[in-house]
Amino acid sequence: MGVERAVTRWHIQHQQILNEIKTLEAKLADHQEKQSHEQELTQQLIEARKKLNQLGPCPKPMMG
Repeated sequence: MGVERAVTRWHIQHQQILNEIKTLEAKLADHQEKQSHEQELTQQLIEARKKLNQLGPCPKPMMG
């Protein structure tokens, strides 16, 4: 049962990070004319992508 929880938690975290990235990319596209705000959004986007990378692949159930 612990593996199923880990997989569910991974999927939820993965989707939340992807949603955060999409939101930041949309804000960045809308606010390109404001350079200071653009730098802040770019940094947030880098951090979100880093979190996604650190999350790694989905844990696989070990049935056997």
